[in-house]
Amino acid sequence: MISADYLKRIASWSRGLSEQEIGVARAGIVEKSFKANEFICMRGDDFEYWTGVVSGLVRVGNVSRDGKAISFTGLTAGAWFGEGTVLKNEPRRYDVVALRDTRLAMMDRATFHWLFENSVGFNRFLVGQLNERLGQFMGLLEHDRMLDATARLARCIASLFNPILYPDGARHLEITQEELGALSGISRQNANQCLKTLEKEGLLRLEYGGVSIVDLERLRRYGE
Repeated sequence: MISADYLKRIASWSRGLSEQEIGVARAGIVEKSFKANEFICMRGDDFEYWTGVVSGLVRVGNVSRDGKAISFTGLTAGAWFGEGTVLKNEPRRYDVVALRDTRLAMMDRATFHWLFENSVGFNRFLVGQLNERLGQFMGLLEHDRMLDATARLARCIASLFNPILYPDGARHLEITQEELGALSGISRQNANQCLKTLEKEGLLRLEYGGVSIVDLERLRRYGE
């Protein structure tokens, strides 16, 4: 069983729970590691866990019948996902892939529902999480239809610094250009050119193995 201190480090939602609720949560969580490019779950799977990213990088998306890959979002350390599927007790409607070596914390359905039915603090977190996720996906739909590649990449990067969905994020993102391309739906070569444009405009700084954010608010509004 994971310790209470460790749970609070990897799950911001646990910091508002009572000692009893933390004990229940600890007992219902296991950790599992996935290799780069390994499927965590596939569309149609009965993957009965609410899941948090302890380390690594995860892509949520689908592949159309003609083979086109569609990315919904990327998930970095501190992000928890899949609450809608667990609440509705339905198969996954999307693929979840580890873009690099990734470690996940996985809470079983029974523990999730116990917290849902008994913890006010947990429910407050879920309401905020679901509301933020809805806004994120509405924004992604708008960006895909209205913005060019550079603006889509800028908004994609900004979304990885959402303080509700990624509460423990720093202003440096360890991510490759290939991974950013996969998350924003563009090629690595195109991502490289777009990143250089954003760096030239003073919004971010390219560094070995990642990017550092210089102006997050301008990234969030880029393309308006």
